[in-house]
Amino acid sequence: MRQKLDNIKEAIHKTDDITADEKTLAVKKIEEWYVEDKAMALLPEQLMQITKRIRPILVEMGLM
Repeated sequence: MRQKLDNIKEAIHKTDDITADEKTLAVKKIEEWYVEDKAMALLPEQLMQITKRIRPILVEMGLM
């Protein structure tokens, strides 16, 4: 996943279709989304390590 993020950032920096400010904003937003997505992927796994009884809650929330 990190390689994909790096490829996207590189492509943004190489394009001439958007301004430098737009490039900076785009990369910042993509990095935020990456962190959020990574956190959401890890959340159920980490919660399951705390207690197995959390599984029904995670299922109900749609996280599993």
